[in-house]
Amino acid sequence: MNAPYDGDRGQGAGGNPADQGPPPSQPSPDPYGQSPYAQDPYVQDAYAEDPYQAQGLPSQDPVDEALYDRAAHPPPPPGSYPEPQPLYHQPPAPPHAPDPRIWAQTPPPEPSGPSRHLPYGEDARTTQFTGVDDLVTQAGEEKQEPDAFAHLFRDQQTSGQQTAMPVAEPAPAPAPAPPKKPGGKAAGLLKSSAVMAAGTIVSRLTGFLRTLVMAAAIGVGTLNDSYQVANTLPTMIYVLVGGGALNAVFIPQLVRAMKNDDDGGEAYANRLLTLVVVLLAGVTTLCVLAAPLFIRMMSAEIASDPQRMEVTVTFARYCLPTMFFMGVHVVLGQILNARGRFGAMMWTPVLNNIVVISTFGAFIWAFGSFTESGVDASTITPEGVRLLGIGTLLGLTVQALAMVPYLREAGFSMRLRFDWKGHGLGKAVGLAKWTFFFVLANQLGMIVVTQLATWAGSVAEGEGFTGTGITAYNYALLLWQMPQAIITVSVMTAVLPRISRSAHDGDPAAVRDDISYGLRTSAVAIVPCAFAFLALGVPMATLLYAGSGADGARNIGYTLMAFGLGLIPYSVQYVVLRGFYAYEDTRTPFYNTVIVAAVNAAASGVCFALLPARWAVVGMAASYGLAYAVGVGIAWRRLKRRLGGDLDGTHVMRTYARLAMASVPAAIAAGGVAFAATRAFGSGAAGSLAALAGGAVVLLGVFFAAAKRMRIEELNAMVGMVRGRLGR
Repeated sequence: MNAPYDGDRGQGAGGNPADQGPPPSQPSPDPYGQSPYAQDPYVQDAYAEDPYQAQGLPSQDPVDEALYDRAAHPPPPPGSYPEPQPLYHQPPAPPHAPDPRIWAQTPPPEPSGPSRHLPYGEDARTTQFTGVDDLVTQAGEEKQEPDAFAHLFRDQQTSGQQTAMPVAEPAPAPAPAPPKKPGGKAAGLLKSSAVMAAGTIVSRLTGFLRTLVMAAAIGVGTLNDSYQVANTLPTMIYVLVGGGALNAVFIPQLVRAMKNDDDGGEAYANRLLTLVVVLLAGVTTLCVLAAPLFIRMMSAEIASDPQRMEVTVTFARYCLPTMFFMGVHVVLGQILNARGRFGAMMWTPVLNNIVVISTFGAFIWAFGSFTESGVDASTITPEGVRLLGIGTLLGLTVQALAMVPYLREAGFSMRLRFDWKGHGLGKAVGLAKWTFFFVLANQLGMIVVTQLATWAGSVAEGEGFTGTGITAYNYALLLWQMPQAIITVSVMTAVLPRISRSAHDGDPAAVRDDISYGLRTSAVAIVPCAFAFLALGVPMATLLYAGSGADGARNIGYTLMAFGLGLIPYSVQYVVLRGFYAYEDTRTPFYNTVIVAAVNAAASGVCFALLPARWAVVGMAASYGLAYAVGVGIAWRRLKRRLGGDLDGTHVMRTYARLAMASVPAAIAAGGVAFAATRAFGSGAAGSLAALAGGAVVLLGVFFAAAKRMRIEELNAMVGMVRGRLGR
C-alpha cells in the first residue's frame, strides 16, 4: 500500500474529498525580498539554487517522499531565515576628528582578514581575479596545461625522458619589516635641536677662544673697553633697525608663505632678502658717517678723552659695516630654517670666530701680548687699529657668504625682487613696528648700562682695579649666555615653526604644549648651570682669562657670579615671548621689554650710585637678572590669558622647583671644593683648573643623585636619550 502524500496529511473530515493529489509546489520565494528585478520573469530566480525544483522529477517521486521524515526535520518557522548581507560594508567613521597639526593624515591599518565577501561562498583569500590588462597583454600567450596523470607514470620514466612536471615554486618568505625608526615630532625636534646645539657649542667655544685671544692681545682695561663699545654698536643698531623683526615677525610670515604659496614661499623670501639688503645698505652708510655721534651717545667718558675717542671712532668705522652682513646672514639662515635646514645658521659663525682669532693672533705676533707691551689707547699704533678693524669686518663677511652654498643645496635660487607691494610685506612691516619699539626699549637700557659701566671702569682703573668696566660686563655676559644659546635657543628655534602653525590653525592647546615642552626641556640644563655660575664663577674666569692678568680675571669672575641665577628668568622670558610672536602679537613683548629695560636701568643706576666703583659692574650684573625676573612674571600672566587661562603652570613650576632643590646642595658642595682647591693650589691657571674640575665633578654628582631621588621625569628622559644614542 502506498504511503500517503503530504497533501493527505493533516486533512480533517471537512476536507475536500476530490482533492486526492498533492498540491502543486509553489515557486520558492525570492531570497532577496522585493528586489528591483522581482517582476522580471527572466532574472527573478537567477540567484536561486534550482529555479525549476517544483517541476523536477525527484520532487514528484513518491518513494523519496515516503523515505523523508518531515516530522524529524520540520521546516523553520516563518521569519527565521537569515537576512542576506550586503556584499560591501561601508567602513565605520573615525571616532575622532582629523588632527589639524598633521598635514598628511596616516591611513587606517588594513584589516587582518578578507576585506570583502564574494557570492557563492568563494573565499577572497584564494580567489584569483583577472583584470582587463591581464586579458589584453596575455591574450596571445599559450599556457602549457599540466598533465593531471603524469604522477601515474613517474616510476616508468627513464633518466633521459623526464616528464615536465610543473613544480610549484615555494612562496617567497615575506621580507622582514624594516625596524621602525623613532619618528614623530619629538624625535624630529630632538634631531634638529641636536644639530643646532652641536653647531652652537662649537661656535661658543671658538667665541670664548676669541675673547681669550683678545684679552691676551689688548687686555681687559680701557683699550678693550673702546673696542667693545665700537664692536657692540653695529649689533645694537642692526637689532634696532630690523634684526628683532626678522626673528620675531618675518619668520612666522615666511612659514605661512611656504605653506600657502604655490612656489613654496621662494618669491616671498626673495622679496624679504631684497628689502633687507636695500634697507641695511642705506642704514650702514649713514651710520658710518655718523660714527662720532654714536660714540658720544654710548659713552660720555670715552668722548671726554681725545685719544680714546679717536681710537674708538676708527674702530667703529671698521665695525659698523658688519651690520649689513649680519642682516644678510640672518635672512639666509632663517630661509634655511623654514625649510628644515637648521645647521648652517649655527655653524657658519665658527668661520667668523676663526678669522677674528687669526686677526688678534697676528696682532700678538706683530706687537706682542698685553702682558709684554701694556698697550692702551695712547700707545696703540694706527696700523694696529687698522689690522683689528679689517679683521673684524672680514669675519662677518665670510660668515654671510658661507650661507650661499647651503641655499643652493636646498634648491633656493636668490634673485632681487622689488615687487614688494601687495605680497604681505606691508602686514609684516606693520607688525614689525612694535618689534622696533621692543628693541628700542631694550637698547636704551643697554646704552644706560654701557654709559655707567665705562664710567665706573675708568674710575676703578684709576684706583688700581682693572677688569671692572664694560669689558668685564660683556665677557661675563658672553660666558653666562652660553647655556641659553646652546639649549634654549636651539630647542625653540626648532619648535617656533610648529608653534606658528598651531597658532595659525587656532589650536591653543598645541601652542601651550609646545611652550611647556620648551620650558621643561631647557630647564634641565639651565637651572644647574645657573647654580654652577654662582658656585664656580671665579675659577672659570681666572682659568679662561689668566692671560689678561689675575686681578682682571678675578673681577670678571665676580661679575659672572652676579649674573648666575638670573639665567633662569632670562631663559623663561625667551621661551614665553615665542608664544606671543606665534600669534603675531608684537605689542605685548614691547610693553614687557619696556618694563624689563626700565627695571634694569633703574637698578643699575642705584648700584652705580651706592656701590664703590670696583663693585658697580657686579651690581649691574645682578640687576640684569632681577629685571628679567620681573618681566617673566608679567609675560607669564599675559600669555596665560591669551591661551585661555591654561599654561601648564603646575607641571612647569614643579619641574623648576625640583631642579632647584637638586641644584642647591650641589652648588654648596661644589663651592666648598673649589674654595679648598684654590687655598691648596693657588689662584693661578693650575689652581683654577683644579678648583673648576673638582667643583664641576662634585656639582654634577650631587645634582644627579638628588634629581634621581626626586624622579625628575625630564632629566630621566634626557639621560635615556643619551644612553640610547650611545648604544648602552
